[in-house]
Amino acid sequence: QVQLVESGGGLVQAGGSLRLSCAASGRTFSSYAMGWLRQAPGKEREFVARISTSGGSTYYADSVKGRFTISRVNAKNTVYLQMNSLKPEDTAVYFCAADSRYSGIGPRPYEYQHWGQGTQVTVSS
Repeated sequence: QVQLVESGGGLVQAGGSLRLSCAASGRTFSSYAMGWLRQAPGKEREFVARISTSGGSTYYADSVKGRFTISRVNAKNTVYLQMNSLKPEDTAVYFCAADSRYSGIGPRPYEYQHWGQGTQVTVSS
């Protein structure tokens, strides 16, 4: 079992940047593919980005491609989401998630078994 704790959310103006962090407990962090998903008020949770166990493969939603970067440092049990050129429509609660079934991107990159509690990101116009 892995436990995930997100941090780094906050309020930022449109065009600004934020970096989210997700710290994982346990010794098996490197065996999980990791992802970021988000949920805006009144909307369903949506996939944002995924990274393979080694960090060698990444996958992004079209809405964030070229603006967001997912990365991980296995020695620190941490995954990051660097968010640049933020837009008001990026406002949401951002969740970190872990997938133990597929080490790479997998056939369903938006499916995960373990979730953090989320961190709020608000982008003002």
